[in-house]
Amino acid sequence: MIAISSIFYFLSQHPFWSMGLLLLAWLTIGGLVARWRNNPGWFALGAVGMVLGMANIFTGSMVNAIFLNAFGTYGSAVVTHAEETNSTLNDQPIWAFDGVMQTADGLDVKIGFDTMSASLYPVRNQIDLPPIGERFVVKYIPGFERNVAIMRDESPFGKRVIVAEARGPVDRAANQLAVSPNNESFKQEYRDALEHFLTQYGKDAPPGLVAQYRMQLQALERDM
Repeated sequence: MIAISSIFYFLSQHPFWSMGLLLLAWLTIGGLVARWRNNPGWFALGAVGMVLGMANIFTGSMVNAIFLNAFGTYGSAVVTHAEETNSTLNDQPIWAFDGVMQTADGLDVKIGFDTMSASLYPVRNQIDLPPIGERFVVKYIPGFERNVAIMRDESPFGKRVIVAEARGPVDRAANQLAVSPNNESFKQEYRDALEHFLTQYGKDAPPGLVAQYRMQLQALERDM
């Protein structure tokens, strides 16, 4: 697992170097097979390396996160420094982060990642990164601790993102009811949204928000 973790780490942290190495590796394989089979057409395997290298630029960190989640050990980490780089992603600046990861047995390990190379689990088409100074949950392979997957849904910063997104249906139902306060179907929809939020996200939401939603739910129940 240590060797596999180190390979995935290199692929996710150095995607452009990896593209050249993958191309070279598949050209070498193609050359060996071509010599063995006496057929130069096998050099076309270089195209496989090119495709894999290009795909790795966008999926390397995702594959690394899936691997670490499946086989890794839990630890925790804190970002100690963040710095804006000269590179951009989707017209947004890429940030580089330094941090300290603490293993399950208390070992401190320096880690680093940037906006593009951060391995986030669960895999989604969005980049949520922890703020400086706040501890978050990671997974790693013992023996190669610097390769970590950020377990966002199990970390405080990730739970805040989930709660913020989960408030959307509640806010929509509340605004809808505000337009027509006597509409019974709007009242029921708002009630359902509140009940769903409190059941699914009540343990992770701020206590003040939970108390507010419970009061609103009670008021609705009295009015129905």
